[in-house]
Amino acid sequence: MVTPYLQGAMRRTQYKNLEDGSCFGEIPGLADVWANEPTLTQCRRVVREVLKEWLALKIRDGEPIPRMGRFCLTVQTAG
Repeated sequence: MVTPYLQGAMRRTQYKNLEDGSCFGEIPGLADVWANEPTLTQCRRVVREVLKEWLALKIRDGEPIPRMGRFCLTVQTAG
């Protein structure tokens, strides 16, 4: 179920070219998931890496994970 969530989030990524020629990408609704890289290709790769790390931290910490379209992940803690 994680792969469809990642794919859905990446489809929502917004990119823009900055004045210095670099590319900035962010996923709306996911705070702190962004990248600023020299090329669009590198920016896409780094945004995906940041997204995976962000998701791993949310799961580890048992924090809520925002819905991405029709994809929703729920973290259940052992208790």
